[in-house]
This record gives sequence, structure tokens and C-alpha cells, in this order.
Amino acid sequence: MSKEINRLHPVSAIITSLKALKSMILPIAIIIISNGFNFSLNFRSDHFWQTILLFGVWGGAALLAFIGGIIKWRTFVYWFEDGELRVKYGLFVKKKRYIPFERIQSLNYNEGIFHRIFGLVKVQVETAGNKGGKPEVELTAIRKAAADAIELEMQRAKNEDPQKLEQESSQVIKEEAVSTPMIYHMAIKDLLVLATTSGGIGVVLSGLAAVVSQFSDIIPYETVFHELTDFVKVGVFLIALTVMFILIAAWVVSVMITLINYYDYTVRIEEEKLIITKGLLEKKRITLPLNRIQAIRIVENPLRQLTGFATVVVESAGGNGESGNDKKITLFPLIKRQACLQTLEQLFPEMNWHPTFIRSPKRARPFFYRVDFIWLVPVIGACSYFLYPYGLLSLLLIPLTILLGVWQHKTAGYQIDGKQLAMQYRVFSRTTLIMEKKRIQSIESTQSYFQKRKNVMSIKATVMSGMSGTTGTVPGLEQQDAETIFSWYEH
Repeated sequence: MSKEINRLHPVSAIITSLKALKSMILPIAIIIISNGFNFSLNFRSDHFWQTILLFGVWGGAALLAFIGGIIKWRTFVYWFEDGELRVKYGLFVKKKRYIPFERIQSLNYNEGIFHRIFGLVKVQVETAGNKGGKPEVELTAIRKAAADAIELEMQRAKNEDPQKLEQESSQVIKEEAVSTPMIYHMAIKDLLVLATTSGGIGVVLSGLAAVVSQFSDIIPYETVFHELTDFVKVGVFLIALTVMFILIAAWVVSVMITLINYYDYTVRIEEEKLIITKGLLEKKRITLPLNRIQAIRIVENPLRQLTGFATVVVESAGGNGESGNDKKITLFPLIKRQACLQTLEQLFPEMNWHPTFIRSPKRARPFFYRVDFIWLVPVIGACSYFLYPYGLLSLLLIPLTILLGVWQHKTAGYQIDGKQLAMQYRVFSRTTLIMEKKRIQSIESTQSYFQKRKNVMSIKATVMSGMSGTTGTVPGLEQQDAETIFSWYEH
């Protein structure tokens, strides 16, 4: 093993500094807007000291962020020794971390704008014991050849054959890797379909609401309310037009975000690992070992179900290079359902990808919409009273809720096939969850008093994924079927 000390690229100091400054942009913007842009460098102005204080604090924080980035770059070193990746960093408090190569599950690569300009890459080292969804070690910016060297050292450490080890030692690191088999590549037309049918508009609207909430203290709600009241009397059409414009703008933004995130989405398979690459502005490479996959979810929203498309999501144990605590990773963002099943059969031939579901009994149908009326009736009553006569349109929620409940009832089902459990259910999108028995963490049932009278029961199955796991729920099953699932799982 090489004991040569390696350092991060100097660009990592800039990237670290900008990352720290990024978190300061929103608070500064809120302060500036809430102050009404009343800033002045005129000593006699009433806002002089306020301006000096604000920009002085911001400038000091920016300087500290830049110094912190330089310190991290200068103190962060890594090397290979005794079959381990060793890292040391810190100025006043020295920290060391030794990671055996045998524990490393994957190396995930990200290439941001600065990385691509200088031919660098960010490497995230993932192990089975990652806590909080964070990588074990993150190398902010290193040369691609240095990243290849880490991967080569990891392969050499895991290789127990001395002859193969010697052969790998004689190879040049800069040699181009052999192309791996590609199992999926998203075409431009599929990317456009994904972008236009995704639910990203909800994320954009929620983000807009979060930003607006930051200014709640300075928004004159009473004045706005009176203005809107006067406006409603003469401009119902203009209000509808404004709302429509906002929704269209949010939809366009969500389309652009999806196009940027999933551009050139490709899935390859290499040595029992799935290699996923994607991104336009920031290129990402995610490595997902097949043995860490806990379950597969096939999701079809109503529009995609009608057109024969589906999204395949993988529930993974441990880290997978995605940010946050969520261990759900999209394997196929948009794929024809038939092609999806054929590909999954090639990846997991031991699984049954054409399950025949045992459906919920007819007597369980009311339980799929009965509870909704508990909150629906007072909402309809309030709308009908305060917004009369337009509020009477809320009565349409009753047949729509019943139709949705009937749709959910027809979807609910399960199948046991050897050591595999398949569940199907929907809220709006139809979800098919397929998992092996050995991957299931727990199975539980719920049964209300009214369900007990009808001999029906809801079943939940949980697999390891993220901090709390992922649960699939099939409501309204025959009680005997629920007991069959319990008996299968116990044995």
C-alpha cells in the first residue's frame, strides 16, 4: 500500500467557501428586502450605521468562510496504508479517520461547474454504516486520476488472488476503463415526457411559499386582504388568469429543473454494481451495489399509467450518494412498463416480476373513502356557507372522493411467491412494491372496530431504507389473507 500523502486540489478552498456563503444568501436577502432597500454610505444618513453593520457583518462572515476554506484545504490529507483509506484534517483539533477498503461499499462522483472547468471530481466514500445519510468521507475536489487511484486501491485490497493483484499493480492508472454494459439510457423525447409529467410543480410552489413565509412580518395582510376584496368584486376573471399564470410559470420552472437534473441519464452494470450517471450543470455518478437493494417500487401516476410508462425506484440500505437521509434512488425515471419488467428480469432473475394479485374483497370498499368524509363534510359546509353560491361547487368533492376510493380499492392487493412478497396500492399513483422475505424488517397489521365486524384488515411491510425505513401499506385485505402473510413471514 502506498503511504504517499495526498492533498485536495486548491479549488476545494473556493468550493468550501462558496458552500458556506450559499447558506448566508437568503438571510441577507430577507434583511435587505425587509429594510426596504434603505441603505446609504452617507455619514449623515440615518441608515449609515445600519448599512455599515449589515455589510460589515456579511463581509466578516465571507472573510471567515474564505479563511475556513483555505484551512480545510491546507490541513486535509489522505493516504493508503494497511488496506485502509486514512484521512486527517483539522487545525486546532486534529481528526483522523481510518476506513478499511473492505467496508467501502461505493465511491460516488460529482462534477460541479468548478470541477468541470479544472477537470476535477468530488468523491464521496460510502460505507454500510453511514449515519444520517452522510458519506463516511468526502474529498471535495481531486483530480480524476487520483479518484481512479482510490478505486484501484480499493479493488486491490478486496482482491485475495495474489496473481490478479500483481497484474493490477502493473496497470497504469490513467488507462481508460473498459466500457461497461449499458442497461438503460433516457432518450431526449423520454426526458421531455418526464419533465412535463413530473410532480415538480408542487416542489416549486412549496419553495415559493417557504420564501414568502420569510416575509410574513412585513407583509401588510390586512391591506392586501381589503385590496383583494375590492378586486374580487370586479376581477374574478383576472384573479383566475393570475393564478393560471403562476401555475404555468411554476410548471415551466419544474420542467427546467427536471431537464437539468436528469440530462443524459444512464444506467450501467459493473461487477454486481449499478453505475448511474446524470446531470447537465452538475454531473453525478452514483454507485449502487446490487446486494444492498432492499426493495423495488414501480410507480405509475394516472397519466403515465394511461400511456404505459412507469418510474422505478430502488430502496437501498445505507448510503447511495444522494443528499439527505432519504435512501430512495430513482433507477429508471421514465420507462415503458413492458421494457421495465424485461430489464428487471435481467437484473434480478430470481424475482417474479409478473405477480398475480389477490385483491381486496368488495365488502372492504367503503373503508377506502368513509374516513375522508370526517374532514370533508365540515370543509364543504364552510365553503357552501361563506362562499355561496360558488362554494356549492365543493359538493363535487363527494362523488370525486367516492370514485377515488373505488379506484384505490380496485388497486389494493398482494401476492406471495416463494420468498417474495408483492404489494400493490395507490393514493393517486399506483405503486407496486416487490421485496424478498429476508429484506423485510417487520410486518404489522391494523384493524379498526368497523373493519373487525367486516373481517378485513390493513397490512404494512417495512424494509430498511434511510433512517426510518420504507413502508408499503395495503388496506382492506381479507382477514384470512392478512393472517396468511403473517404465517408466511413467521416461518
